[in-house]
Amino acid sequence: MATPKLIHPNYASSMSLRVIVPPHPLVAHWLTVLRDKNTPPPLFASAMKELGRWLSYEAIRDWLPQQAVQVETPHSSCDGFVIDPTAALLVVPLLTTGLGLWAGGQEVLPNARVAHLGFSDQGTTYLNCLPNQIGERVGVVVFDAVLASGSNLIKVLSALDEKSVRGERVRAICALAAAPGLRRVAEQFPNLSIYTACIDAELDNNNCVVPGLGNANHRLYGTATDDFLG
Repeated sequence: MATPKLIHPNYASSMSLRVIVPPHPLVAHWLTVLRDKNTPPPLFASAMKELGRWLSYEAIRDWLPQQAVQVETPHSSCDGFVIDPTAALLVVPLLTTGLGLWAGGQEVLPNARVAHLGFSDQGTTYLNCLPNQIGERVGVVVFDAVLASGSNLIKVLSALDEKSVRGERVRAICALAAAPGLRRVAEQFPNLSIYTACIDAELDNNNCVVPGLGNANHRLYGTATDDFLG
């Protein structure tokens, strides 16, 4: 597998934001499926799930602590490594499209605890399931399907920061990210690592990513129109 591509855009003079775009052909394939306006909702959901799986794999490859163990094979004993069971992991999917990514991430991180967060179009919080306390050894992965203006991700990171969860303890996974949104995130949370399938250069006047993939919520759940209910 190719080495993940580390992007260092000139977002801010003092930033150390790490944006990783894995150069894997399956990542590129599923992103293209998401972008295609003719992709039907079931296939769109499958593509989002697959990106969640591959990006989760990349996000944890150098992050989760391991411990050495010895196991017995059918022939002899041998040394090996397992994930340290004392290092807990908390996953925060942003509703509702973050659930599409997490559907794939869950297959990579089946033992993670989940805390949902939801924001309205006006920016108010309508659901916050973050625990009151998050232990010092708990890592947090935020699933945000599309990072456009960065506002929602900043809200999540701010809420975690209030609980003293910051820096290398937090990673974010996005199917797609926009450069203006990354700039905003970098200004407030420069030590974050973000894993995404691609960085698009622009936002339009409605803060939609261009070329983007359209309204991920409508496309994921088939709610663009209600014609099929007629």
